[in-house]
Amino acid sequence: MSATSPSKPAASPVTPSPKPRDNVYSVGPATQLLTKDVGEIHCRLLDHRPVIHGETRYFIREFEEKRGYRELRVLENVKNSISESNDPVLPKCVDTMQDQLGLVLKTLETANHTIHGLQQREQEHAKSAAEKAGKEKLCARWEAFLKEQEQRRLAVDEEQRKAVQRLREQYAEMNQELAKMASF
Repeated sequence: MSATSPSKPAASPVTPSPKPRDNVYSVGPATQLLTKDVGEIHCRLLDHRPVIHGETRYFIREFEEKRGYRELRVLENVKNSISESNDPVLPKCVDTMQDQLGLVLKTLETANHTIHGLQQREQEHAKSAAEKAGKEKLCARWEAFLKEQEQRRLAVDEEQRKAVQRLREQYAEMNQELAKMASF
């Protein structure tokens, strides 16, 4: 038997296509110009290094060369004037502040004492007003109680008067009957 089977045809070697293929990566003159323009646009829009270097050089020239450490001298003068004013002025200010704070503290203590007294008087007044209102309420209840008792007393007196009247009439009838019986 042979290596190839009779039902299958033999594999043919790969044959090149009749058209030549264009290279995808080939660079033509138009592509080169386009790439160059894109590179320039990128540098102008997105690359900020030249601008930053220029600003840095300007800043250094402005503060080191033109001004000649003028700000440093101004700061040293301010520091010297502050230290000169701290020596005689600061202790005076501290002493004055302590004296004034003492007076303010005394004034606040006096005001606090006065307000405390006013508050106590107000509380006493509120307490006496509450007691007075309680007494008035109690008096009103007492008067209502006395009126109720007076009405009850009048009702009991009326009932007792009627009972006495009935008993008198009953005894008068009994006397009349007894007199009738005694006369027979």
